[in-house]
Amino acid sequence: MKIHVLTTGGTIEKVYSEQSGTVVNVVARINRYVEQLRLPDTQIDVTPLMNKDSLEMTDEDRQRILVAVRAYIGDSPVVITHGTDTMVETGRMLKEKLKTRLPDMKYPVILTGAMTPLGFERSDGLQNLTESLFAARTLPPGVWIVLHNQVFDVDHVRKDREFARFVSVG
Repeated sequence: MKIHVLTTGGTIEKVYSEQSGTVVNVVARINRYVEQLRLPDTQIDVTPLMNKDSLEMTDEDRQRILVAVRAYIGDSPVVITHGTDTMVETGRMLKEKLKTRLPDMKYPVILTGAMTPLGFERSDGLQNLTESLFAARTLPPGVWIVLHNQVFDVDHVRKDREFARFVSVG
């Protein structure tokens, strides 16, 4: 099975900058982690789209994500690594723009990210990435958020900043 992974930045791909003393998005890093996974019978194609904090994403950035999803969803599931702050917003936009295709879609679109960057102690990034790759093989068509061993419909989820997790809503 083939799975397309689109990278957009966010915390999952941040690195520590010694110059500024902060974590920043510099270069796509997901491919390095995918290569470490044992995924027999699975071909992972990683496409870096951008490397931004999701709070800095523009409507044009979201349009780029939509164009890429439309290009790949016909032949395989799509996993999007994304910053958690505006992940729900991007997911809802994708669902809205893809709604005419949803009845004919064969594969899911999954957004995932992390509260702590990959490579940092106690990072949730690798867990969320591997769970998303598994979910891409098992979830029905639609737009989903997969984080912390949970699957959320984009219309019924929000980020709980106080507890650094996502929760289901109405």
